[in-house]
Amino acid sequence: MKHVLSISLGSSSRDKTAEAELLGERFIIERRGTDGSLATFERLMTENDGRVDCLCVGGANLGLHCAGKFYRFREIARATRNVRQTPLVDGAGVKNSLERRTVHWLQERSVVDFRTSTVLVACGMDRFGMAETLDELGANCIFGDLMFNVAVPVVIPSLPALQGIGGMLLPLVVQLPFEWLYPTGERQDEIIPRFHHAWEWADIIVGDFLIIRRYMPDDLSGKVIVTNTTTEQDVAELRRRGVRLLVTSTPVLDGRAFATNVLEGIFVCLLGRPAAELGPEDYLGLADRLGWEPTVRDLTEPAEEGTL
Repeated sequence: MKHVLSISLGSSSRDKTAEAELLGERFIIERRGTDGSLATFERLMTENDGRVDCLCVGGANLGLHCAGKFYRFREIARATRNVRQTPLVDGAGVKNSLERRTVHWLQERSVVDFRTSTVLVACGMDRFGMAETLDELGANCIFGDLMFNVAVPVVIPSLPALQGIGGMLLPLVVQLPFEWLYPTGERQDEIIPRFHHAWEWADIIVGDFLIIRRYMPDDLSGKVIVTNTTTEQDVAELRRRGVRLLVTSTPVLDGRAFATNVLEGIFVCLLGRPAAELGPEDYLGLADRLGWEPTVRDLTEPAEEGTL
């Protein structure tokens, strides 16, 4: 049995363990939060090196891609430096493959029409695959990287502008404490509505769910959200706010849409090769074998009995 362990800087209240069988291989899939403690994060990474089949960086990224360059987060690199035996992933391979396909899948099946919609991308530098694909489709996008990550109340109006700002700021940003940039620990449980004008403008909201959740307004009537990991409680929150459709690019396992880092860990185990050797075609080919499709939930329909 393969053991995929995601160690997250996020809240332990979102912890989950599930079992699944994929292509004849049994998996234990575990998410373990450290409540924002880098020391605990580093200790668990070190202790589990060589003990599990894949270690996944949750609630953080190893780094960010922008305009063909990779910028590594100083704190996360230091906290994972002792992982030397077990494959280490953060979801970037899935973001660059399955999340791109998710956008095309939704467009081709007329689930949504990105070409005629206004789209708020919560953090384009984190979802670079989606950002580039939306731009290729001609979607009318704005990017919330400055608003949601560094609290600068400025909308980034285009992908070229995002890439230009990223090239200037990322060399500095990746040196900052990670908690300044992304909700960690108990902050993941807080909702602080901000930047209402951006939410009101958008028909579709795309990106990391914890960023969306932290700043979403009380009223999201009629909106479509395309995101990654959601719990049943998250789905209930979105239903109460009037969200029309919830799309997750990762499959739902035991009531939970796990994060991209977990899905990448599963793929690395099934493919039997290090993430550094895998390209988009590897992830997409395996997704086809698994019968992968995004999960689309109509939140205007009443919740099924026993679900949220």
